[in-house]
Amino acid sequence: MVSAATSSPTFAGADIDVTSPSIQDSAHSANDTGAQIDIQGVSHWFGSRQAPLQVLDGVDLKVAPGEFVALLGPSGCGKSTLLRLVAGLETATRGTITQDGTAITRPDPSRIVVFQDPTLYPWRTVRDNVSLGLQARGVLGKERHRVDAALARVGLSEFADAFPHQLSGGMAQRVALARALVNDPRLLVLDEPLGKLDSLTRLAMQSELVELWQRAGFSALLVTHDVEEALFLAQRVIVFSPRPAKIVAELHVDLPYPRHRGDARITELRHEALRHLGLDASW
Repeated sequence: MVSAATSSPTFAGADIDVTSPSIQDSAHSANDTGAQIDIQGVSHWFGSRQAPLQVLDGVDLKVAPGEFVALLGPSGCGKSTLLRLVAGLETATRGTITQDGTAITRPDPSRIVVFQDPTLYPWRTVRDNVSLGLQARGVLGKERHRVDAALARVGLSEFADAFPHQLSGGMAQRVALARALVNDPRLLVLDEPLGKLDSLTRLAMQSELVELWQRAGFSALLVTHDVEEALFLAQRVIVFSPRPAKIVAELHVDLPYPRHRGDARITELRHEALRHLGLDASW
């Protein structure tokens, strides 16, 4: 599912460039288009005053323009809650979250969420699913070319007229990514977007996601339970404690792209991440 506010997604508008810059150029393009996110002293509770449940405890985190940051932590610790606060889908109980210096108080088309389930409308073709945001904003007529550009970006041009039931799981998630990218969001919020894919498709999609990030230059904030996935994709990996989530470690993945899963540095960082998660005894 892709959402900027409700079940009817909205998206920001800007021209899509389907050319693929080199890896060396990606940092430059990222700084031109990605959002800066500042999370300061954020704590959050659910429930009533009589029975509050704290899920976040004093989180401080900055995401630089064009940076790819992954969040790791035990299931249910509050990672996805933090994503919802960054997206503006909820307001933090305590603390502030800003985008480029402006407080995030509600959803905005410049921040798009991609969830684990692509949630495509089964009666709409791939092209029509991708065009939902433009249609909702009333600009589809003059911006229709952007849909084809987004489909080309995720390698689905030949499936534009297919229906969701004709797609594999990986293809359906690429449609969700195209729906998010059609208007060049400045921040992509990724909540386990590859979690339901089979292992081989997931590995392929990880590489595709890195390429999309390098081409488009958006900032990315990813929640995943897969340590290797976090290290393969992100420039920084933030490790959280059990609920209520606190940051217990920050790992800098000082490796160039494309990365190799057998790299000794990946293995070293994996052990470090598992140690902070209390899971290193079996490695």
